[in-house]
Amino acid sequence: MEYKDQKYTYLGGLMHGIHTLATGMKTSIKVYFRKKVTEQYPENRKELKMFDRFRGTLNMPHNENNEHHCIACGLCQSACPNDTIKITSEMIETEDGKKKKILSKYEYDLGSCIFCQLCVNACPHDAITFAQNFEHAVFDRTKLVLQLNHKGSKVIEKKKEV
Repeated sequence: MEYKDQKYTYLGGLMHGIHTLATGMKTSIKVYFRKKVTEQYPENRKELKMFDRFRGTLNMPHNENNEHHCIACGLCQSACPNDTIKITSEMIETEDGKKKKILSKYEYDLGSCIFCQLCVNACPHDAITFAQNFEHAVFDRTKLVLQLNHKGSKVIEKKKEV
């Protein structure tokens, strides 16, 4: 009998088989007596805490004045491997006559997102993050297309030093 380039006699093969069986049983017995970590999901929804590194839904944080950090640069859109993010921007003219690009619509398709976090890593202003929510079951896939910027929101203006 040959096993992984080793030749066994009848008794040697039998002993090898018993040894491998005992190794598997030792692993099974250790797992059997380990503390159980099963979560009773629908019942414990209120106290359920996800891990810190969990990626649930893409989120654009707004402050109490409905302002965000997104400057519509498009780096997150170009970093996304499957075109989950669509940024619509428009050019406006400021009071001092300069043209400025502002964010008009930030669409995120949760149904095609692979949660790779490339968009979050590409954002130079930390305008987007992943939230902890994970319940996204819907009957209609169009409900998975979300607009992340709130209605009437604007960019947080940098303080000008005098």
